[in-house]
Amino acid sequence: MELQESREIACPAARVWAVVADYGQDPRWRKGVETMAPSPEGIVRVGTTTAEVMRFAGRTYRNGGEVVRVEAGRSFAWRTTSGIDAEGGRLVEPLSADRCRFTFRVRVTPRGTSERLLEPVLRRLLRRSIRADLRRLAALCGS
Repeated sequence: MELQESREIACPAARVWAVVADYGQDPRWRKGVETMAPSPEGIVRVGTTTAEVMRFAGRTYRNGGEVVRVEAGRSFAWRTTSGIDAEGGRLVEPLSADRCRFTFRVRVTPRGTSERLLEPVLRRLLRRSIRADLRRLAALCGS
């Protein structure tokens, strides 16, 4: 199950990067993220690990993660190391001095027959959730 959503945000790319590249900020804009504990704290770098507790579709998930690639000020890629089987990335592209595009990409591999059967429903819920997260991010960044 692969999803990618983008949104133009009316603020400088550096401001958006400061939020999306600091996992400690995730609970401020990603609904359902109860805890996101990065190590080390601050802006991601290759090797940053995370301990996430999130609620989605009525369930609580505990996921470990690791940042596997970083292009400073622009993008990073991550993968889970425990919990759900997922990987993804975040990309910030400047469009002008005070406007940028943020793209959130995720791939989740359902486990077991029940998750595979529910994939169409979970896909719709996840897409709706990501779009709402991007609206919250835009509001947080001043858009």
